[in-house]
Amino acid sequence: MTIDRDLAYVLLLAALFLVPRFLQRWNVPAAISALALGAAFGLGLGLFQEDATITLLSTLGIVALFLFAGLEVNFRELRRGASLLVQHLVVRLLMVAGIAWAATIWLDLAWRPAILVALALVTPSTGFILDSLDGLGSSPQERFWIRSKAIAVELVALGILFVDLRSTTATDLLVSVAALVALVAFLPLAIKTFANLIAPFAPKSDFSFLVILAIAAAMVTKKLGVYYLVGAFVVGIVAQRYREKMPSMLDDRMLHAVEALASLFVPFYFFHAGLELKRADFSPDALMLGGLFVAIVLPLRLLIVGVHRRIVLHESFADGIRVTVPMLPTLVFTLVLAGILRSEFQVSPTIFGGLIVYALINTTLPSLILRRPSTATYEEIRLPGSPDEPG
Repeated sequence: MTIDRDLAYVLLLAALFLVPRFLQRWNVPAAISALALGAAFGLGLGLFQEDATITLLSTLGIVALFLFAGLEVNFRELRRGASLLVQHLVVRLLMVAGIAWAATIWLDLAWRPAILVALALVTPSTGFILDSLDGLGSSPQERFWIRSKAIAVELVALGILFVDLRSTTATDLLVSVAALVALVAFLPLAIKTFANLIAPFAPKSDFSFLVILAIAAAMVTKKLGVYYLVGAFVVGIVAQRYREKMPSMLDDRMLHAVEALASLFVPFYFFHAGLELKRADFSPDALMLGGLFVAIVLPLRLLIVGVHRRIVLHESFADGIRVTVPMLPTLVFTLVLAGILRSEFQVSPTIFGGLIVYALINTTLPSLILRRPSTATYEEIRLPGSPDEPG
């Protein structure tokens, strides 16, 4: 099918920013709508495949997404529930190890791709989850635990991802760790230099500087082989930690500006992910594997977290479900890791497609189970850290 290029871009903009909003009335998350649109444009119309413009916009989307995530990480909030969070992380690590071991046996994978499969199955998509909480009617207490657990798991998952991808040899891992440490050491210096030498003579340039710094760091970590999101996330955390040097970086206007940037470009990330899908990814075997992931991993995640909360907090399973169910979606991490598994480890379309099917299902479940309309938007990374919410 042949469509004028300019008209195709107009149709794309209309589809990405109007159709998902319309479908939300039926509890279809906007991110999944954009993913489906990408598949429809690619597989159905043959448009935008290997399009450099869409690839660039997609990269800006994932960078803005995780820059905002890093800016919203609040370590004071994490320390409030430190004891329970540490226990939760230990349980998650054991779960990752167990699922990875099973993947080496049943999926015939080596340990490194098996660990990535495990992370793809159990790492919550933090931003999507927290942006959905208002629609799910979560209480302040529930929001605190959901937010804290999701952020803590994401931090650990990024660390495991880095080590796993760079552990081909001990030398490779050491060099990569040294490069990442050098990047982290450079960022405060860059922020201080900008604050002292440039910002006084370039009013209102804070936002541009932060975005440029995030893009540069994302490119560095991409060169290290650990994808864009790690660099952008690190920039957000460092900027948040050094905000006394540039208070304007963390005021409400700056956060809203980064959030708006993410809102503008994140749809292109999900659309691009949809373009990457192939018909072979949805073969009967892939659908069956995705169904097995849903049937085995989702109940396991619900049961383990529910039992843990019952033992430690003495709450009923009915109350625990209000915390465990919203943490089910894995959309962003599954998309990223599935792409890495395909490009770096050449996993079969069956495994790739099974992960995608699993992510699509677990992302739509919370609004269906809790029977609240979905309000999840493209502002994928919203990690509220306001200290006024009770723990």
